[in-house]
Amino acid sequence: MTTPPPGTDDTPELKKLRLRVEALARKRDDAEARLTGLLAALLPLDDLLADTALRAEQLGRSGAGRTGVLAAAVHEQTDAAHQMLRAELARCQVRPMDLVGKTADPVEAQVLTVEPHPTAPEGTVLRETVTGFRLGTDCLRRADVVLAVPGPGPAAEPDAPAGQPDGETARERRNQPRRISRARRRQPLPLPSKPSKRRR
Repeated sequence: MTTPPPGTDDTPELKKLRLRVEALARKRDDAEARLTGLLAALLPLDDLLADTALRAEQLGRSGAGRTGVLAAAVHEQTDAAHQMLRAELARCQVRPMDLVGKTADPVEAQVLTVEPHPTAPEGTVLRETVTGFRLGTDCLRRADVVLAVPGPGPAAEPDAPAGQPDGETARERRNQPRRISRARRRQPLPLPSKPSKRRR
């Protein structure tokens, strides 16, 4: 097909070809937008699986008997589901950013707060409170991060009192509300003991 001389109108064939190319470009853009939306919608599931696996692991360490066995089984299955999801995301070129120890880029990270640290360089990421993800080389979801500033590190946390599950201490570090069992709420004011009755 020859190119028409400048100043002349396109031939009907060229007009049809241009319309077809524009239609295909719109379909491609729509497909990419749907794929990006789907992948972004899967990221909260990644967060949930990671958090559930962590909580089940903590419960398994602190539990005893049947509770510990069930928690260990839940942790194993949740961790397996999390790894399967990560593998599928990686197949679509979606990978976690892993910004710890790196300088925070405003395009990829949202700074929530800063924290003194005795050795980490100022302005580097101490931890991600929400994992960031890339789609190829583009940012799919920004990470929520805590940055280091010069200063002494946080004081060591006191040991958990006897009977307190390790999971509660870990949940406090995750800035989540502390749950107190009904039995522990009754400890300051114990109920008077009652004589036991023989069951019929």
